[in-house]
Formats: sequence, structure tokens, C-alpha cells
Amino acid sequence: MSYSVRVIVPPAIEPVTVEDVKLHAHITHDVENSIIAGWIRSARQQAEDFQRRSYISQILEASWDQFPQSPFQIPRPPLIQVMDMSYWDCYNNYFNLYHLDWNPVSTTEEVGTEPATNSHFIIDTNSQPGRISLAYMILWPIVVLRNIDSFRVRYAAGYGHTADCIPQSVKDAIMLYCTWRNENRAAEDKEMPVQMRNLLASDRAPAC
Repeated sequence: MSYSVRVIVPPAIEPVTVEDVKLHAHITHDVENSIIAGWIRSARQQAEDFQRRSYISQILEASWDQFPQSPFQIPRPPLIQVMDMSYWDCYNNYFNLYHLDWNPVSTTEEVGTEPATNSHFIIDTNSQPGRISLAYMILWPIVVLRNIDSFRVRYAAGYGHTADCIPQSVKDAIMLYCTWRNENRAAEDKEMPVQMRNLLASDRAPAC
């Protein structure tokens, strides 16, 4: 079943710093720090897209045109926590199925008071991609949904909120891309270098 994913709250930091890239690329001046920061952001986005993963903790929202078959996978692992599940009926009325407050630092889960509790769903954060299943004897609401973008899941995903949580191969790939951009400024082709792709390919998440 097709779905779409959008970033609600982007990562607060990048997996590598400008100073990391300057050391890797042997850049000694500061005049291009803002350009390097842009390269880092571009590299991280390309790497996340290629690996189908999230790196630094961020909030995403996946949407489907209908209720997915239970259990269903959540794109862009690792899944940290499901925050909200909602749907819209054919009259464009909004209904919330599940809500959970999220603290990106704490591991304490604070369950919202309405309209659902953890007993309605089984959420698997150990698998990659993470999964959601309806609990035993629980069914999706019997309702006619609107034609498009009718069911959404908002969730937190990523390895953690600090760069120390990110695999070294990802950091190496990002720095390699930035070095390549520094050395190939006139190149028209800005696609991912083959060496970067090779670093990332072994840990590519399966498509949901």
C-alpha cells in the first residue's frame, strides 16, 4: 500500500559538524562555513533517503489513503515512539485514535487521556522498520474514509538526539560527500558519489 512521509520537526543537529568536515577535507579557513553547513544538510538528506532511515531524532508523519492492513510497518526507522494516529471520514471530519506525549530526551512514556490507550495497539520499536498492530479483538473503525490522505501516523524516529548515536559509516559518508563537493564545485552532476553509496548500501532499510 502506498504512503507518503513528511518531516514535522526536523533534527535539531546534524550527524557531523562543520569542523569535522573541515578536518576531513583539509579546509583551514572559516569563510565558507555556511556553504559547508549546506553540504552537510544535503548529504544527510540524501543519505537518509537512500538508506530509508532517520538519523538524529526527528518527528515524521506518514499518511495512507486507507487504513493499512494490521500489522503495518512505519517508514524511516529506527522508530522511537508513536505519538499520534488519526483519520478523516468521507465528510472530512477528524478523529484521533491514539495520542502519546513525547520527550526526545526522556524514555518515560506519558499516555494521553483520550481517545485510546496502549491496550488498543501493539507497537514494535525493536524491529526495523518498526511496526504497529491492532491488539487482539480490536478492529479499525467501521467508517467510510475520505478518498486521499485519510489515515496518518505521527511518530519520532532516529538513532538518538546526539551525534554519538549515529553509525560511523553514516558520518564517513556525509564527510566524503562534503569533501567531494569541495573538490568538484564546477561539476554539474550533484548526485551521490559512488563511494558514498557504497558506504551506506550495507545498512539500507527495506522498503515498507
